[in-house]
Amino acid sequence: MESQSIGLVTTPTLDLSPYFFAVANFLGMNYPLFLSTLKSIFGIIIGLSIVLSVFFFVAIIITVEKLKAIRIKESEIYDAKVDMGYNTASVPTQKSNPEIARKWDLVLKHVESENSNDWRQAVLESDIILDDVLTQLGYMGDGVGGKLKRANKADFKTLDDAWEAHKVRNQIAHAGSDFSFSQFDARKVIQQYKKVFEEFFYI
Repeated sequence: MESQSIGLVTTPTLDLSPYFFAVANFLGMNYPLFLSTLKSIFGIIIGLSIVLSVFFFVAIIITVEKLKAIRIKESEIYDAKVDMGYNTASVPTQKSNPEIARKWDLVLKHVESENSNDWRQAVLESDIILDDVLTQLGYMGDGVGGKLKRANKADFKTLDDAWEAHKVRNQIAHAGSDFSFSQFDARKVIQQYKKVFEEFFYI
């Protein structure tokens, strides 16, 4: 029996290159200035594309590295857990208040909780403590905001921290559970309250 070869069926292809060359030759012979201008424009576009690509590539690398550095710095400042507990032996003045210490311990437990509602609660409770501290320091006013308005940095070095933390408290109070708030954010705010309380030796 004779072997039979099977021919492969090939798909026909359409070669458009002759048409492109024909058009290019036609433009070159009849409109040489137009073709020359078109080539120049394409050359400029390609050149600019290369330059811009290199520029944006370098810019992206620099931006990413800067963001990494900022993130590392933020982690060093805010990602560390707040010191737990209350040690009366370390409090240097008579302003120490066992009731405030008890409330502060509760704040610290809430901020380290896995429940996002506890993070918001930690901020709200810290602001209540701040209100008590300001009252004991002799500041008068309507709520924390009114008392902070009467303070000045000359005798209140952490005034900016108090304001920033109190503003977050107000956002939480108004928005409730709708307020977007991470544990990282909560720790940052609690650190600000902590700075205020430490300045006046309440914790």
